[in-house]
Amino acid sequence: MENPRSEEPVTALPGVSYVMPVLNDVTHVGAAVQSLLDQDYAGAFDVVIAVGPSIDGTNELVEEMGRADRRITVVDNVAGTTPSGLNIAIRASRHPIVIRVDAHSVLPTSYARLAVETLERTGADNVGGIMDARGTSAFERAVARAYGSRIGLGGTPHHVGGAEGPADTVYLGVFRRSALERVGLFDERIKRGQDWELNERIRSSGGIVWFTPELRVTYRPRSTLSRLGRQFFSTGLWRGELSRLIAGSRNLRYFAPPVLVLGVTLGVLLGVIGLVLWSAGSRIAPLFLLGWIPPVAYAALVAVSAVLVARRDGAHAVAWFLVVLPCIHFCWGIGFVLGYLSLASNIAAQTYRKGSGSSDRRTG
Repeated sequence: MENPRSEEPVTALPGVSYVMPVLNDVTHVGAAVQSLLDQDYAGAFDVVIAVGPSIDGTNELVEEMGRADRRITVVDNVAGTTPSGLNIAIRASRHPIVIRVDAHSVLPTSYARLAVETLERTGADNVGGIMDARGTSAFERAVARAYGSRIGLGGTPHHVGGAEGPADTVYLGVFRRSALERVGLFDERIKRGQDWELNERIRSSGGIVWFTPELRVTYRPRSTLSRLGRQFFSTGLWRGELSRLIAGSRNLRYFAPPVLVLGVTLGVLLGVIGLVLWSAGSRIAPLFLLGWIPPVAYAALVAVSAVLVARRDGAHAVAWFLVVLPCIHFCWGIGFVLGYLSLASNIAAQTYRKGSGSSDRRTG
């Protein structure tokens, strides 16, 4: 498959640049960086870590790694956000292939080699694969099961796998630098969902985003319920914002969690009213008591899913799944509703008009 917009051909062994934004990830960043140094790719490479103002010792750790290995460059990300860190790292790197890495991810040793081979074979501007969530504690294992199940995150290929081919977006991403420069890097105003939005611009400019299940990245989930809730509330908030502003992002599966939240909430309210009316002897009470159907049905769905999905990880993981799944659905759904209804966004709607020129959307 040819990509007419990929100006820069991929040679047999082009250099690759790994770019990683890091903020308060002292627990995971060491393993993530080591997985880059252990790659079996024979071409030249560099690692650029954009570290935000962390308070858990992350700054000191990555600076020590930079002093120990001259292939690692550490740059400051004063803003501390993911898109700003990615852009700073990309600008500080030097090779024609840019590999995005997450501090919670661990790349298999063949990742860069397979990714570059896929770029060459397909002519794509960006290739990526599966986010293979793996946990260590019972809570993390429950989160990982939710990530990898259709009931958890909607069953997208980069979570559950699928056939190789063009895609709307992929996990992380291995980019041609020329494609990133063509569309203007990541939009730093978008704190979550920046991958999808960047890939939308790549596709709108005539480029190809390619999914391949051969690329499988180990991902370490959030370790506490509060961190998981904040993660999905923020993700839902920005997904709602993007769905409001970009017609192409309005996939029906993104509306499932907010519809679920509204349905269950309304059902509980009607059900409670029905109980009050029933206690007062009202004849219309049964009509309101029907409101309990959605929340009871959802509770049953969660319970069945916990047994079917998480039972391989033990009883504790099953118990946590009963909490994790509603946390993901409700935090994401509530965030989506607030983001979709927002009237005070600092992102101009015309910026995201589908088909508009992307070369004028440069980030600071």
